[in-house]
Amino acid sequence: MAERKLLMVRSPRKRASRTTHNGHPGPRTLARLAVLALALWVPFAAAAGEADVVAVEAARQSDGTWRFNVTVRHDDTGWEHYADRWQVETPEGRVLATRVLLHPHEGEQPFTRALGGVIVPPGVTEVIVRAHDSVHGDGGQVMRVALPR
Repeated sequence: MAERKLLMVRSPRKRASRTTHNGHPGPRTLARLAVLALALWVPFAAAAGEADVVAVEAARQSDGTWRFNVTVRHDDTGWEHYADRWQVETPEGRVLATRVLLHPHEGEQPFTRALGGVIVPPGVTEVIVRAHDSVHGDGGQVMRVALPR
């Protein structure tokens, strides 16, 4: 009996090229590289976590305004990810004052900064102090502070 060989014929199918006709990466390759770059970048960008308010001292000044000494903890990694401000808000969310932090504090954690001259409306008996960082925005631990009148 003669041996039969099966010959499989595949239909010609165009396979996605890794490069274009001029040698540059094709769209699929670029998409894969973009996904890989994002996957590698996100854990490092978020590694510092959110900025936490860990202590607040509030003192009424002789002119009726308030001075706040606020301690913030954040694992600043440099200019690309650092605690960049904190703010004093009413319990309803109205911002009363903002203390801008002009540089990273990589070697100074936690750190304390003050802000004076804060006008707190009559009838407001407590405020919320919230920190902000350049990657996550608002987040982390906030503190409610009772204001003795």
